[in-house]
Amino acid sequence: MKIAGADLRRFEFDYDLTWFVFLLNADETVYGRYGGRDAFDAEARLSLKGLRHAMLRALEVHKAPLAATPLMGRAERAEDFAAAARHTGCIHCHNVNEFRRADLKAAGKWDRNSVWVYPLPENVGITLDVDGGDLVKSVTTGSAAEKVGLKAGDRVAKLNGYGIASFADASYALHKAPPKGDISLSWIRAGKETTATLSVTDGWRKTNLTWRPSMLDILPSAPFSGDELTEAEKKALGLDPKHAALRQDAEVHATLKTAGVRGRDVLIGYDGKAVEGDISRLFGYVRRNYLVGDEVTINVIRDGKRVDLKLLLK
Repeated sequence: MKIAGADLRRFEFDYDLTWFVFLLNADETVYGRYGGRDAFDAEARLSLKGLRHAMLRALEVHKAPLAATPLMGRAERAEDFAAAARHTGCIHCHNVNEFRRADLKAAGKWDRNSVWVYPLPENVGITLDVDGGDLVKSVTTGSAAEKVGLKAGDRVAKLNGYGIASFADASYALHKAPPKGDISLSWIRAGKETTATLSVTDGWRKTNLTWRPSMLDILPSAPFSGDELTEAEKKALGLDPKHAALRQDAEVHATLKTAGVRGRDVLIGYDGKAVEGDISRLFGYVRRNYLVGDEVTINVIRDGKRVDLKLLLK
């Protein structure tokens, strides 16, 4: 299906994906969804067994078909956005997000919190089995899901009022959930259904955005270059060896020069936070946690002393 011409009120999904399945009848009543990914692997959430499981569940729903869901308001198509008029070439799925953001910004209605779309089930503590998309593989200790009693081996029946048969169903249900408050959850254990309410706070939707093509123009970078410190070098500076640290090259990017960074400065974190792992985690931290236009405090060590520098991200 081409996204141009499709009514986005019906075909609503994570437009940054390159592959997605709607399970629906001839009246375009959607029974379920299949697809989705995370920042680390485009295919880790997919399997033929998982697709079959979702299709069989859709057939179960089709035996007692739902009434066709009326679409409210006017049809919405990718080409209807004002920003689409400035686009040349084919309209790709990720362009929908770009067009919508451009139109909202032009109207002064864009909210930066809107970047956190299609949260992972792990954001509320639920890891689903790839081959059986309603089967709980594990529950994160201390998470919202654990607090209500969900356990590995349970089967999720509904999340936020939506039936669950796949990772895509769960992600869509969470996409429709509030930025804070309550999310309904029901599950099956030993043939018995249990219903509970997940309690979520501000920031629960936050995920790694760096893989999303529609975000490339608003994800910033801090253009450091250099080598990772050895454990001995970290120890000499009093740094935890588990935390990343980078010695900036003698040549400093103009953006960093403006902020006051000097050659041989040692980058140890941002906004007072160290980054666990190697320097690839340090390099990616800004793109994972900030947007273009944000100001970040760079934490460096210079001549044995910590120095904090303000950087406007571009």
